[in-house]
Amino acid sequence: MKQPLIFDIKRYAINDGPGIRITVFLKGCPLSCKWCHNPESQAPQAQKLYTESKCIGAQECVKVCPEDALTLTPKGIVTDYEACTLCGICSDVCPTKAIEMSGRMYDVDELVQIIEKERVHIDQSNGGVTFSGGEPLMHPVFLIKMLKACGNKNIHRTVDTCGFADTETMLEVARNTELFLFDLKVMDPEKHKKWTGVSNKLILENLKVLSESGAKINIRIPFIKNVNADERSVREMARFVFGLPGEKPQVNILPYHSIAANKYIKLGTTYNEFNMAEPTEKEQNKALAIFQEFGLEAEIGG
Repeated sequence: MKQPLIFDIKRYAINDGPGIRITVFLKGCPLSCKWCHNPESQAPQAQKLYTESKCIGAQECVKVCPEDALTLTPKGIVTDYEACTLCGICSDVCPTKAIEMSGRMYDVDELVQIIEKERVHIDQSNGGVTFSGGEPLMHPVFLIKMLKACGNKNIHRTVDTCGFADTETMLEVARNTELFLFDLKVMDPEKHKKWTGVSNKLILENLKVLSESGAKINIRIPFIKNVNADERSVREMARFVFGLPGEKPQVNILPYHSIAANKYIKLGTTYNEFNMAEPTEKEQNKALAIFQEFGLEAEIGG
């Protein structure tokens, strides 16, 4: 079993399923959404993050780098990525944590122990564990092992997914989880490919199959001006969700914000080249009203 990397473990999470939860974020995603709030989640391999404003020029990182891949310049530390092996030694010695590494390997037993430490908060709030990313279904063997291990301890399990995965894998995961948080981004397949890098054909089919299976699903819609906040796009999504078989899922409309911009700077990449913007309160309320017109339980946020 190839072990995935974990890039974050979030305790006391209240927006990743019911109750107070611990959320485990796995690296690697088959989509490349232009608005991604966790850009460090997209690549499955370890990555280096650098915050220039934290750097005090101590050069401890330069001294210990076994590949001589670091140089102090007027703009801070520069990494030669052709030489860098991402060993992480530089981040270990950085006194201000200007250099950070994203991605660490955990085995199943270690993660279960970490989750168990939050048991008091989980049990008192009817919470649980959520597996997010990235895309956790990119690592099906590891994910299913974790789900079964948590199930054996009667811990409520939630999987946060973009839905772009093998259908049989999705159904196997469904047999070992209590709730899916399922992203629905854009209905038009060409627009979906433009904004995420892939068609939504498999995603929509998987959502239908999951609904037919009786899985508990919450639909999450990243709501973004100039992407999917127009009335036509909202009505297409509402009509599709209404037409799903079985129990109608709850819909959470998640307004876009630019809080992740600093992460792109840390990764040395460009953020928001495509005129994405936060929808107005009026646009948010209009979208909410449209979903409610279809008789769907919907709310802004969550």
